[in-house]
Amino acid sequence: MTSFAVAIPAAIPSPGWSGFQLGPLTIHAYALCILLGIVAALWLTDRRWKARSGPEGAVWDIAIWAIPFGIIGGRLYHVFSSPDAYFGPGFDGTGDLSLIPQIWRGGLGIWGAVALGLVGAWIGCRRAGLKLSAFMDVAAPGVLLAQAIGRWGNWFNQELFGAPTTLPWGLQIDAANPNFPAGMAPGTLFHPTFLYECLWNLAGVALLLLLDKRFKFRRGMLFWLYVAFYTLGRTWIEMLRIDDAEMVTLFGLTARLNVWTSALLFVASLVIFALLARRPRTPADDSLYLDNRLPGTAGAASSRALPGTEAAAGEAPGAGPAAAGGMPAAPAEADGTVNKQEISGKNTAAAVSTESGRANLADTSTEADKASGSGGGQRERARHKDAKKR
Repeated sequence: MTSFAVAIPAAIPSPGWSGFQLGPLTIHAYALCILLGIVAALWLTDRRWKARSGPEGAVWDIAIWAIPFGIIGGRLYHVFSSPDAYFGPGFDGTGDLSLIPQIWRGGLGIWGAVALGLVGAWIGCRRAGLKLSAFMDVAAPGVLLAQAIGRWGNWFNQELFGAPTTLPWGLQIDAANPNFPAGMAPGTLFHPTFLYECLWNLAGVALLLLLDKRFKFRRGMLFWLYVAFYTLGRTWIEMLRIDDAEMVTLFGLTARLNVWTSALLFVASLVIFALLARRPRTPADDSLYLDNRLPGTAGAASSRALPGTEAAAGEAPGAGPAAAGGMPAAPAEADGTVNKQEISGKNTAAAVSTESGRANLADTSTEADKASGSGGGQRERARHKDAKKR
């Protein structure tokens, strides 16, 4: 018998390329991963938006604002949380400021992207008359999906990996790569933190979708669950990384800035979620629209006044074209009151005005009949007199 042995890689290899040329342009794999993540997020968000009967095209209108703001915010957060390359150690001016706009080299801080992205989303929501909290809930799983896909850009750039490891899924880094840690032997394997975060985020997407299907969160609650889940994983993944970062000491403990940021956001998101959960749910929470921008308000008003049915200027309410043309007004109810359907708690005054107008029209019609009857009697007597004379 012939036996076959299957070779199982003892490590995750580094990619052989990080981009390609398209004429004079260089298309970087990192940028492609970010773009693919954005497309996936928009796809998932649009599906969830339609499931909630959101207005057509609103997701794209909001994304036009949120995406550029998010990219700028993510870059700024990275620059100031890892400033040495841009400003020099201790901001001594020895850094290279020209590196700041070179996003394709890597470096987008998620919390800067989320914070400034929310500002852009708020602008888009206000312009569309939609609630930001509703959009946050709809978009949360999509944002986490974008992060899962975007993390593969770190693999192509061979960056942001973890400490050395002997695990069989250790990540290989080219010894000639500028990101390879100085003083370590070639062939050293490192924790693939990009893979850890990708898998964690994909699990989070599934969990958020499952919880939202079960509980139908509103008022931004699903968004804060996203923040809590992501920061819980980001805290321990960030502690594995060995790349340069700003170190912060709090409560006698020194850790990377992103570790403290994740830990504090985890606690804050749980508190906010708990406060929102304590509030009683109302029918207004299910609406996607701002209170003063309800859908169909103008359309409903115009549909109640179709062409040919508008009341003439100065007419009493309820006196339509028939009354304007000299026809008798619609009769009142047998008990002398206006039909109850015409009266509500908000238009009592209008109903009274309608009754008064109808009464006036009825009186006018009666007087006209009397005048007509009187004139007819006079003509009859005149004919009798002429007949006697003849």
